[in-house]
Amino acid sequence: MKDLFVSLRVFFFMTLALGLAYPVFVTLVGQAAFSRQAGGDLIRQGETVIGSRLIAQKFESPKNFWPRPSAVDYNPMPSGGSNLGPTSADLVKARDSRRKTSDTPELLLSASGSGLDPHISPEAARSQVARVAQARGVPESRLNQLIDSATEGRQLGLLGEPTVNVLELNLALEQIK
Repeated sequence: MKDLFVSLRVFFFMTLALGLAYPVFVTLVGQAAFSRQAGGDLIRQGETVIGSRLIAQKFESPKNFWPRPSAVDYNPMPSGGSNLGPTSADLVKARDSRRKTSDTPELLLSASGSGLDPHISPEAARSQVARVAQARGVPESRLNQLIDSATEGRQLGLLGEPTVNVLELNLALEQIK
């Protein structure tokens, strides 16, 4: 009986510590140290939320830069990849289908792991310049400057690769007259 009482005390203590205290602590630290990201890193125009810097949005118009494909059609609720490996016939079929139905560059034929990655490489953005320039009637040199200014460097100067946030790039594109 004594062992049962000890077990119940440990159970309730661990439930309070790990089920309540720890999540509250992590939330408070996240809000204090990373308030912008913890709040969704929302992009607003006036009072209207138009997107998040953390979640990809679907852009299909030739006048816009396109993100990587999404296995969840850019819906953040069931976030996830397709779980198809590089030797999967279904993956090959999806890539070939994307290649046939549009002039999608090779760098943008594979989906991100989460299906919601808002970034592409600067090279992937540059591979779309000719299409966007033609659709908008904007010089390619101006679009390349826009990509250069939208390129985010490596984290801490050495982690990861340079990236371009597609939503922010398209918003900057809208400012060009």
